[in-house]
This record gives sequence, structure tokens and C-alpha cells, in this order.
Amino acid sequence: MDPFATFDFSDFWNDCEYSQQNYQEPPPSDALIAELQAEFGYRFPDAYIALARRHNGGLLQRSCHPMDEATSWADDHIEVSGLHAIGRQARYSLGGEIGTRFMQREWGYPDIGIVIADCPSAGHDLIMLDYRQCGPQGEPQVVHVDQEADYAITPVAPDFTTFIHGLVDEEAFNDAAETLEIDLVTVDRGTLSPIVQRALEASADVLPEGERVLRALARRITEEKGFFALHADPDSHRMYDLMFWLYSQLTTATSFTHFVKLPAEQDDYATPCYELMLPFDLVVAPFGFKTGGFAPGFVEEWWDTRVAEGAIVPVEGGWRFSAAAEQALLAAVAVEQT
Repeated sequence: MDPFATFDFSDFWNDCEYSQQNYQEPPPSDALIAELQAEFGYRFPDAYIALARRHNGGLLQRSCHPMDEATSWADDHIEVSGLHAIGRQARYSLGGEIGTRFMQREWGYPDIGIVIADCPSAGHDLIMLDYRQCGPQGEPQVVHVDQEADYAITPVAPDFTTFIHGLVDEEAFNDAAETLEIDLVTVDRGTLSPIVQRALEASADVLPEGERVLRALARRITEEKGFFALHADPDSHRMYDLMFWLYSQLTTATSFTHFVKLPAEQDDYATPCYELMLPFDLVVAPFGFKTGGFAPGFVEEWWDTRVAEGAIVPVEGGWRFSAAAEQALLAAVAVEQT
């Protein structure tokens, strides 16, 4: 019996272009399912297969799941960005570029089963099928694994069907007025990342009011959205521009990944990276002015746009803003300050 025969999918998926390009695949064949199960050494839940035959992977519109135990995301729920397809083609699929093997090998996630979904933290927490109690051929429970909390494993649902049925819209947990108040304090008074502070000091002759510029832009974003987060809107792109410009005061990006990602072995703020400039801080040395997560796809879209425009150009040793793009950014910032 199809566990989703009566399930209302009308507002479940977010079928945007990014989802179609990075998460979704055609329905898996029996041969592909068997091949992947043999490769991973686990039997996939029947409900996971049934869902994949209806809609194989994708970003979620109904993206929150209630929790009995608090996690790093919230006291009462977690947020899930997208479900991984049963396949190999999509970047976020079981056998894809950012699939289970990659997250276990490169990020150190425990070998307890398979990664079935990612969260807004860009890899710092995940949703997995946990086979420890049931064995490789049993019915696994769904768990949340938090890299930032020493890979703490927190139960989410007893099985995949219950997990899917438990997903709700984020509005169910959104106290808009309280969120806005908290985030305005964050952008107005939160301490800056040590990397951002170093970059502002290095660029003080060119952008003497740099901190005020950042806080004013962050406040505008927060007032517009009701919370502090970056997406694909013009103000978010302006913040990405400023972060890249500040980053470039300290070093040259050899690639998009080099600019964005925290090196696996790094446990301090010595090496600049976008992840430690705005989205995240380190537990041992926290700061306040941060979004608390980000969607890599939005940052990558910004990067690709700037490269296509000729604003970010190849230079000796990597990539930087062109002289014209840098002048345009600083001129725009100067106008906004007046």
C-alpha cells in the first residue's frame, strides 16, 4: 500500500529552478534502487522508495519538523532544506556529489546509515536514516545529526513515513514579532566576526564607515524580511558583495569554494572564509552578528552572476572584483550613507 496515497502534496515541494537542477531526479528504476542498496549496504524504507517514485528529491516548502528535544536550530523544531533523491545524478542525491559518502568522508558524519536530507546550515547538521537498532535490513528511525555539537544524534521520527507526515510549514513555529525584535538586536549590536573585524581594519582608509555600512544594510534586510537571512534579492547580493570585498582585503579567493567553505581542519578564525564571516561562529569563540545558517545555492548564484557580468574576474592567484566593479560598489555604498 502506498503510504502517501491520501497525502496532500499541494504545498509540500518547492519546485524552483535550483531544486530542479541540484536535488531532483527522475523516478528511480528497480535496478538503480538495488544497485544503491548494495553499494550502501542498507535496505531503503519502502516509504522512501514510494515517495521517490512520486517525486524523487527536492527542496521543501513544508520544511519544519517538531522536536521533543532541543537542537542547535531551535528548542522545539528543526528545519530541513531538501530531501535527497534516490540516484546519482543530482548534486544532492544519495550517490551524488554531496551525498552520504561525501558527508561521511569529508565532514566526519557517523557511519550509522544514509543521509536523506540537508538543513540550512550548509552541512553542519543533517537528517539521516539510523540503522543502529534495526540492522541493515530493518526499518530505520529518522535522526538529526549535529556536527557542531560533536555529531550529537537526536531522534526525529520512528520511521520515514512518520517523518514525512510530520513536516509542516515554518509558519507553525514563527513568532514574527519576537523574531524581528531579536534579529534587530543582532544586526544593531551583535559583535562582528574576527575575520570581518580584521578586514574592516585593513580597509579603513578606503571604507572608514565600514561597520556602519554593514549594520545599516543588515537592518534593512531584517526589516524587509522580518528576520536576518540572505537569499537572492538585491540587498542580499549587496551583502555578498561586501563580504567578498572585505574577504579580498585579507586574501585572494582561488575559487568559489575557497571563498565560501571553512577548511575541514580549521578550528579558529585565522584563515578567512565566508562561512565564518557571517553565517556561523565557532563554539570556542562566538560572535553575535551572524545569520545562523545559509543556503549555498544562493551564494553560488550570486557568484555565477558576478562572474558572468565581469564583476568578479580572474587575476593572478585567483579571483577578485574588477577595478570597475570595486569602484561601483564603493560608490553605491557612499550614496547609501548620505
